[in-house]
Amino acid sequence: MVAVRATADHEIPSRAPLRIAPGDRVRVGERDTEWTAFVLVTADAGEGWVPSRHLSDERPEATAIAAYDTQELPVTAGDELEVLRDDAESGWSWCRALDGHEGWVPHRALTP
Repeated sequence: MVAVRATADHEIPSRAPLRIAPGDRVRVGERDTEWTAFVLVTADAGEGWVPSRHLSDERPEATAIAAYDTQELPVTAGDELEVLRDDAESGWSWCRALDGHEGWVPHRALTP
């Protein structure tokens, strides 16, 4: 695990997190213009942004080929975090806050 500090605030979206598992069928929407690794997916449980590499090549529906959780972690500049998993391709890291909460934080809000 790598210790990092938040250098900027990160607020989470108001929608509930989406969790997908291998084999789940989802509807694939638009590609994010800022975070180009992500596409908007809609599943029975809701919708969220998922890296396209976690989905089969089918369109407009796809099958999840890897598990993914869209949970983001709200942080305030100065917060200390542990990076549990880094996703260099997407520009996000799965982090744990000192209070034990976990979620994705964009690299641009973190510094070692």
